[in-house]
Amino acid sequence: MINRYLNYNQVLKTEFAERVQKISINAGFTCPNRDGSKGTGGCTYCNNQTFSPEYCKPTKSVSQQVEEGIVFFHHKYKTQFYLAYFQSYTNTYNSIDKLKAIYNEALAYPNVVGLVVGTRPDCVNDELLNYFAELAKKYYVLIEYGIESTNDETLKFINRGHDFACAENAIIETAKRGIKTGAHIILGLPGETRQTILLHAARLSKLPINTLKIHQLQLVRGTKMAQQFTEHPEWFHLYTAEEYIDLAIDFLEIMNPKIAIERFVSQSPKELLIAPDWGLKNFEFTAKIEKRLKERNTWQGKNFVQ
Repeated sequence: MINRYLNYNQVLKTEFAERVQKISINAGFTCPNRDGSKGTGGCTYCNNQTFSPEYCKPTKSVSQQVEEGIVFFHHKYKTQFYLAYFQSYTNTYNSIDKLKAIYNEALAYPNVVGLVVGTRPDCVNDELLNYFAELAKKYYVLIEYGIESTNDETLKFINRGHDFACAENAIIETAKRGIKTGAHIILGLPGETRQTILLHAARLSKLPINTLKIHQLQLVRGTKMAQQFTEHPEWFHLYTAEEYIDLAIDFLEIMNPKIAIERFVSQSPKELLIAPDWGLKNFEFTAKIEKRLKERNTWQGKNFVQ
C-alpha cells in the first residue's frame, strides 16, 4: 500500500516500542482572551465543552484524571504507553511553578511517557520553553499551538488576540530548543477563500512544525460564531463533505511532506453541533480522504515549494 501522506500514528510507531494512547486532562486553565487580560468571550468559534471526554473534569486532580483515563483505555490493549494530553483552554497560562507541578504530577504516573500540551503562541516564554527542553531530554514532549489561520484579518475577526507573526515566532523558538512542535489550522473560517486557505498550507510548510491537525469549521452552539451565522449567513461557506475532501487534498498537496498529519477533521458532540453535520466518524472521513487521494493519484507535498 502506498502511503500518500505522512500519518502521525505511523510516526509514533517508529518512536515507541508499544502502542501510545493520549489521555486528555483538564487542569482547569482559562485563556487570556477569556479572563480579560487580552479580551473576553474567547475565540468566536470556541466552546470547550466539545473537547473533553467524560473522565476529564477539572474538579478532579491530574493524577485522578490520568488514572481514570488509563482505566478507560486499558481494556482495549494489553500493553501500551500513555501521553498526558493537556487539551482544553490554554495549558501554559499560569505561573511557571504551578505549571511544573501539574506536568510533573502527570509524568509521575506509571507508563506515562510524555506530554502533549495545547496552548496559544502568545502564552509561552523563554523560561517555560527552556523547562520543556529539559523535559524533552527524558520524555516525549509535543507543544501544540492553535494557529487557526495565517491571515491576520481572520485572526482579528475570530478574536484570537494575536497575529500570525506571533505564531511564527513561538514555533521557531520551540523547535530550535529541540521540542516537538504541532499546529492546528481551521479550514473554512468566514471570509477565507480557497486561495486564502491554500496559502495557509504554503506558509505553515515553511515553519519547523512536526505535526498538523487540520479541522473543518464547525458551528457550535453557545459561541459568538453561531450567533454570527444566524445574523449573517452570507459570511459563511459551509462545505459539503465531498467539497471539503477535495479542499483538504488540495491543501495536502502543498504541505511539506515532512509534517505529520494528525487528523483532517474534528467532531463536536451532536448536541452542540449546528453545522455541517456530515454524519461521518473521523476514521470514516479519513478513509474517504485516502480513497480520494488514490483516485486523484496524488500525495502530500506533490506541489510543495521549498
